[in-house]
Amino acid sequence: MLKTTPLNQVHKDLGARMVEFGGWQMPVQYRGVIEEHQAVRNAAGLFDVSHMGEIEVKGQGALAYLQELTINDVSRLENGQVQYTAMCYPTGGVVDDLTLYRFNGEHFMLCVNAANTEKDFVWMEEVREDGDFGDLTLRDVSEEFALLALQGPAAQVILERLTDTNLDAIRFYHFYEGLVAEVPTIISRTGYTGESGFELYFTPSFAEKIWNALFEVGSRDGLAAVGLGARDTLRLEMKYPLYGHELSPEITPLEAGLGWVTKLDKGNFIGRDVLMRMKEQGVPRRLGAFKMTEPGVPRAEYPVFADGEQVGYVTSGTMSPTLREGIGLALVKSDFAAIGTRLQIGIRSRRAAAEVVKPPFVRR
Repeated sequence: MLKTTPLNQVHKDLGARMVEFGGWQMPVQYRGVIEEHQAVRNAAGLFDVSHMGEIEVKGQGALAYLQELTINDVSRLENGQVQYTAMCYPTGGVVDDLTLYRFNGEHFMLCVNAANTEKDFVWMEEVREDGDFGDLTLRDVSEEFALLALQGPAAQVILERLTDTNLDAIRFYHFYEGLVAEVPTIISRTGYTGESGFELYFTPSFAEKIWNALFEVGSRDGLAAVGLGARDTLRLEMKYPLYGHELSPEITPLEAGLGWVTKLDKGNFIGRDVLMRMKEQGVPRRLGAFKMTEPGVPRAEYPVFADGEQVGYVTSGTMSPTLREGIGLALVKSDFAAIGTRLQIGIRSRRAAAEVVKPPFVRR
């Protein structure tokens, strides 16, 4: 049986088209992907992302544990700060990408991908058991949180009507524990759209209250309910990776373009030896962003050709609602990932021309 979020019936009442996603029944769209996409780019959109998983890490050994577990440098975090990072297997492949929240030096929370929550927790337990991290405890607290993402140029104006928290004081990738519609909420200045906005964590029983309150104060600014369809096109326009597409156990963070969060100089972490060798010897494949220069819509797993041979495959692709042209990401041999490289995308029985471009596709 599919899992459901606390807002499942609300989505159905709004006429959302519901689909299976990562073991959950989720809204893929309400009024249409393009309309919802444009609402986020031009006004504001509200996403129910309560399917995401949350895992709590507590104890005196928390920092040392997370330094070994993840690829970014956790020691750089201050209280109230968020970090984008990933976990790797010893092979260098990615277990999952995630956001890491520091409450204090002995209390952290990981927000992980919905379909990976159970797998991630098992992996984290294995790492904990194999190390010496003192009184460290791990807890899957996913059922204790609902999560809404309020994104778009009008997001802050809307949220300010429901909270006394000084939102200007919450910097990008920082969070604050305050009240929203009188409900205790973790207010995080993060998102997956490229727009300014917030992600709100709170007790699931208050989900309808906060959802309704946001629409009551945000309708005048064009706030729209947004489904997974537009969430995907929005993140793709920014070249944000999606696990299972740009990241997987077979794809390393260096291949996926996450060298900027892979801190090989921080000391040992799981997968570091393989990643060090890969960097020294040369990354064999790289993730490139491309635009179609001939008509065609690229889709995941379409083959990519150059100089008459297949050099990789499309990891994600779509018709950009903002640019009105085909865009995509492709994992290709490194020699073919340079900006300006001419490619061909195998779209059904033909090969359509494309060109590697500098991301993001849409600059905000």
